[in-house]
Amino acid sequence: MTVTGAAPPEAPPSALADALLDRLTATYSAAADPERAAAMRRYMKDVAPFLGIPTPARRALSRTVLAGTPRPGEADCAAVALRCWRLPEREYHYFAVDYLRRHVGRCSPGFLPVARHLVGTVSWWDTVDLLAAHVVGPLVAAGPALTADMDAWITDGDLWVARTALLHQLSYRERTDTGRLFAYCLLQSAHPDFFIRKAIGWALRTYARTDPAAVRAFLARERGRFAPLTVREALRNTGA
Repeated sequence: MTVTGAAPPEAPPSALADALLDRLTATYSAAADPERAAAMRRYMKDVAPFLGIPTPARRALSRTVLAGTPRPGEADCAAVALRCWRLPEREYHYFAVDYLRRHVGRCSPGFLPVARHLVGTVSWWDTVDLLAAHVVGPLVAAGPALTADMDAWITDGDLWVARTALLHQLSYRERTDTGRLFAYCLLQSAHPDFFIRKAIGWALRTYARTDPAAVRAFLARERGRFAPLTVREALRNTGA
């Protein structure tokens, strides 16, 4: 878990965010279940407090919150996400991630610093992995100049930022930059943390659905550089 010490980006003014946050906090807080919240917090390794709203119920409540609201602009997306991230309960963070997934196409490459803040703050796999694949990934695909940022993120001292770089191409399929994917895996091959080792294997396993021969050939050359966990994960889809 990581709570960044850097000053967060300032949430821009947004009448839409004002209205959404009012509706969201009223709706979610009314559905809170303290007993379930305690169990959810334990399960998620105490990353944050919870309201105790299970995912199906939370998504239904979110639809109620969003009903009749207009499409956001980039500033609205930033305001909603940053303001949700200031709230302690994890369900508000999940709402922000879902909102960004839905509207990332309305955001420019200039949104990446907001995504970087979300990745590096109150960090755990439950938000980071979705942000990597469904927010950062689409931003980079739409703004190829952001590959330079990914090249910096892969060696970042924050393991969640590095994990995001490893996973940002998860949905690219045939558009995957294979050279960059393999290079990132090699750069982090000696990382001691489970979450990086698992991410390398996951990234390779996912790409193996598109090109299993390429993944098999890569591991035939380099498997000695990876932890057994990584290799097992990577080979699941290769027929090896």
